[in-house]
Amino acid sequence: MDQSAQLDQGEQRQRLGTNDLDIEDELLDEALDTVSEGAERLNRKWPELIITGMFGGIDVGLGILAMVLVKQATGSDVLAGMAFGVGLLALKLAHSELFTEEFLLPLNAVIAGQGTWVQMARLWAVTLVTDLGGGLAFAGLIVLSLPGHHGTIIDTAQKYLDQDSLPTMIGLSLLAGATITLSTRMQQGTSNDVVTAIVCLVSGLLVIGLGMLHGALNAIVIFAAMLAGADISIGQFLTWFAIVIPVNMLGGLLVISLPRVIRTWRVLSGLRRGEFTLEDLEEQAS
Repeated sequence: MDQSAQLDQGEQRQRLGTNDLDIEDELLDEALDTVSEGAERLNRKWPELIITGMFGGIDVGLGILAMVLVKQATGSDVLAGMAFGVGLLALKLAHSELFTEEFLLPLNAVIAGQGTWVQMARLWAVTLVTDLGGGLAFAGLIVLSLPGHHGTIIDTAQKYLDQDSLPTMIGLSLLAGATITLSTRMQQGTSNDVVTAIVCLVSGLLVIGLGMLHGALNAIVIFAAMLAGADISIGQFLTWFAIVIPVNMLGGLLVISLPRVIRTWRVLSGLRRGEFTLEDLEEQAS
């Protein structure tokens, strides 16, 4: 009986890994990485936070430019969506910040006691505003440089605004928030640049190619359409934006982030209670 119990414990240890926390090595690594990086983002100074968000909008604008060019040349939403993946890749390689992209990181850091809810609210609010500011500037450059593409830009923006029903709009917004958040989490799980590029292309295909609604991404196209002379009022945009953004957040937080928080909860709560430190986790993971 004792031998059987010892064997079961040995098998469990082999399954869980080499750490002493009775948790799989992969989950320990995930908790350590997300808390550490989340704390860094939460503690950014104002200039860093603002510039990082603005470049996030500009990087995404590059993807919008690629999308418009491919859409006009081919008429294919699928190819245009894959072209948009260039913007997501630029976002990753330039270490910029896109709203809904990194929901899991600051959330884990706050739960682990490495940041505050106020810091998290500041990160999200400033990122959203600066994304829009950088995107608006790049949208103006696109409209100025591509007068022959205004029709494509306006048609694309109208498709985002003209939804069949509110449930459809909510569903597409949930999917977009979840997809962008999951895409970023997948990229963090690999150091292979080829895999990262593939994830970005597939994410672009899903979000843009399939017409999902993402407030920060679609807003750049809508800004460009308005600058190009589309019959879109500020009130119409704000009404659309007020629905899409909260639902994007629900998609990123509830569908993707919350289940991952639950599976590493014991480590996160242990950090908050002071049962061990980040340095202890680093030793366990090494």
